[in-house]
Amino acid sequence: MNIHSPFNLFQPIAIGCDHAGFDYKEELKKYLVQQGLNVKDFGTNSKDSVDYPDFAHPLADAVEKGECSFGILLCGSANGVAITANKHQGVRAAICWNSPIAELARQHNNANVICIPARYVSLELTIQMVHTFIRTEFEGGRHADRVGKISC
Repeated sequence: MNIHSPFNLFQPIAIGCDHAGFDYKEELKKYLVQQGLNVKDFGTNSKDSVDYPDFAHPLADAVEKGECSFGILLCGSANGVAITANKHQGVRAAICWNSPIAELARQHNNANVICIPARYVSLELTIQMVHTFIRTEFEGGRHADRVGKISC
């Protein structure tokens, strides 16, 4: 990818979804691979109805352990995957519905998982948000103090 990124892009990017996010996940994988990035797919692998925690927990675990540089989760509203991923102490999952929100999630919250509501945003916007998320630096400073207070 021809962008500067604060993430270690030599590590895989974690991606996962439920049935509602399946089509976007598949397209995002293609896009990321075309950019020369390594992607680890946590499923699901079809449009058949599934339970989002079965995919969000393993993805969040991989991000938390540092096995993946960051994560991308998709479901219908993004609420379920975000709630699930945020149960992990080392994860800061942010629901994003436009590029400015994706940018702020990185700048102010040091988010390491982007959660996208596949039923409410276009594929084009989804790709833009992921691109923004990947390239945006955490500002630190006063935001670092706040982020430091998140974990229980």
